[in-house]
Amino acid sequence: MPPTHENLCRNIATLIQICASITSLKRARQIHALVLTTNHIPINAQSPYLYNNVLSMYGRCGSIRDARQVFDEIPKRSLVSYNALIAAYSRDHDYAHLAFELIDQMEFECLRPNGLTFTSLAQAVSLLEDQLMGSLLHAQVIKYGSSEDTCVQTSLLGMYSNCGDFESAKRIFGLIGDKDAVAWNSIILGNFKNDKMKEGLSLFGAMVGSGVNPTQFTYSMLLNACSRMGNFVYGKVIHARVIISNIQVDLPLENALLDMYSKCSDTQTAFSVFTRIENPDLVSWNSMIAGHMENGNGEKAVNMFVALRRMSLLKPDEYTFAAIISATSALPASAYGKPLHALVIKTGYDSSVFVGTTLLNMYFKNGDAESPQKVFMLIAEKDIVLWTEMIIGHSRMGDGECAIKLFCKMCREGHKCDTFALSGALSACADLAILKQGEMIHSQAEKTGHGVEMSVCGSLVDMYAKNGDLRAAESIFSQVLHPDLKCWNALLSGYSHYGMAEEAFMVFEVILEHGLRPDEITFLSLLSACSHSGLVERGKILWNQMKEHSLIPGHKHYSCMVSLLSRAGLLDEAENLIAESPYSEIRIELWRTLLSTCVAKRNSRMVIQAAEQVLRLDPEDCTTHILLSNLYAATGRWDCVAKMRRKMKGSMLGKEPGLSWIAAKNNVHVFSSGDQSHPKIDDAQSELHRLRGNMRKLVTDEFGKEVI
Repeated sequence: MPPTHENLCRNIATLIQICASITSLKRARQIHALVLTTNHIPINAQSPYLYNNVLSMYGRCGSIRDARQVFDEIPKRSLVSYNALIAAYSRDHDYAHLAFELIDQMEFECLRPNGLTFTSLAQAVSLLEDQLMGSLLHAQVIKYGSSEDTCVQTSLLGMYSNCGDFESAKRIFGLIGDKDAVAWNSIILGNFKNDKMKEGLSLFGAMVGSGVNPTQFTYSMLLNACSRMGNFVYGKVIHARVIISNIQVDLPLENALLDMYSKCSDTQTAFSVFTRIENPDLVSWNSMIAGHMENGNGEKAVNMFVALRRMSLLKPDEYTFAAIISATSALPASAYGKPLHALVIKTGYDSSVFVGTTLLNMYFKNGDAESPQKVFMLIAEKDIVLWTEMIIGHSRMGDGECAIKLFCKMCREGHKCDTFALSGALSACADLAILKQGEMIHSQAEKTGHGVEMSVCGSLVDMYAKNGDLRAAESIFSQVLHPDLKCWNALLSGYSHYGMAEEAFMVFEVILEHGLRPDEITFLSLLSACSHSGLVERGKILWNQMKEHSLIPGHKHYSCMVSLLSRAGLLDEAENLIAESPYSEIRIELWRTLLSTCVAKRNSRMVIQAAEQVLRLDPEDCTTHILLSNLYAATGRWDCVAKMRRKMKGSMLGKEPGLSWIAAKNNVHVFSSGDQSHPKIDDAQSELHRLRGNMRKLVTDEFGKEVI
């Protein structure tokens, strides 16, 4: 017995209700199959009404092709059919442009677009960020008389904000008569997107003053803005408003609170917020891990990561691994970094650029240059950030040659270099003292428009100064309108490097006049200048000034002061300073500095005392044995010299050879004393013999006498 009309209508209504709640593509196709195979639904019942709901169902599930296929099969399309497909297109960036092609088709079928049509089209323009297309859409809105529709106006407001045309967005906002929370949220968000943070916060005050109640999204936006600004006070005020408003706090708002407190260094309150979240999602966990990472709490970040894996069913994603690896980069790699790297490989994120960059940083901070190379090679699609991390990492580890080769390879592969990559490559040129390569990179910086960037200017000043071209360094510095401290430090370091103490102190005075706060690098350069020039009293004044600026002297500062005091003959003061040094790992270097000066001054008592300290810390220190041997030879104690040399020979002690390098035809060649491993050693020795022969040729001086 066929179903009655009443039952048939009830069945169709049930199917439509099911369609409206489906978000799974698999389930959607099952429902669609049921509609197609139900014999009790006659053809005329399969009207646009049922088809439109199936179409919308596929749109919500993200299956644009299925939605289009249903649209093409609708026997008699209505405005709702077109709006459903336009809405589906407007949610997908790859299909957004097709939404506009449907307008002409609508007109051909004598259908007139309404407010819902234009709202979806505005969303499509926002995805495409096409300002011209947005202006054309606005003209269509006016043409069809929808310019007074509040929903359409709000959509246009959001569209102009996303397209970067904030002036048009403000004009639209001014035209909206009855502004609701959505309109206020759109204009506030537009201000935040265009980096107008204070204006956005002021608009929030106007929103509250107009009597419109903020929504959860409003508070989330404001808290995210406070995070970006680091405005802890205003963030706490917003949190207080959330509490007294009795608004239902949803998960995005709780995550925004987490992020705000973490970014403002209040991880304790952030954790308190976290513990009150009923079902934290992965964003919540990531925010806590990243918060501990940004505030230098590596151990706490590890504890949160362990808790995530033990207590939650959620699986870490690439953001989780990036945060936890960054948090542990200062900790020993063998205990933290390497096990995390193994977990990354196990979960399949080893090819992620995002995770790979943090792995590189972690290994370089642990002094490992080999592992980053393996990580780097595994990532197929390398971005500029990954390349830059490799360049800067090798440069900081003293492998400038590799850094420059990586920079050149990056450019050959078509990557556009940024300021960080240029600064890293220029630093490598400065350390290697290769002026020609530095000039080439300088030229590239000018061509790409990065030559005016502050970080690049500072690196250029440093590169030219360390290559001995102080005039070029001063010329570049003079072109900087408002140099930052890094730029001043680069010039100061250049003067210090060449012992130009007076010029260095003049720069220091100008730094203070500009209201800049000198840092550890500033004082290190000044102390080095004092050491080169023997300015003991000035050095002592600077040492005290560091404490006045709340700066803790590092091991390099101690090394400069010990060198300065010992060269001036203040050996007891130098010894006392070594004893005060909190850096036990470099104390041996300080004793070596003192020992070298004592030998030069032939202070036997201090030489023996310093040598004993060095040999106590490193019994096989060959340099100390050589210095002692030289002292014994200088004082005529040849029996002690013989005894010392026998001891060195018996212990197989030998001084590590120094290295020298030369740049030739874009390659850097490294040589050491007695080294026979260079591939062109025969050619080098042949050329050396030829040059020696030229130097030994007899020539006639101005008095007619033959000399060699």
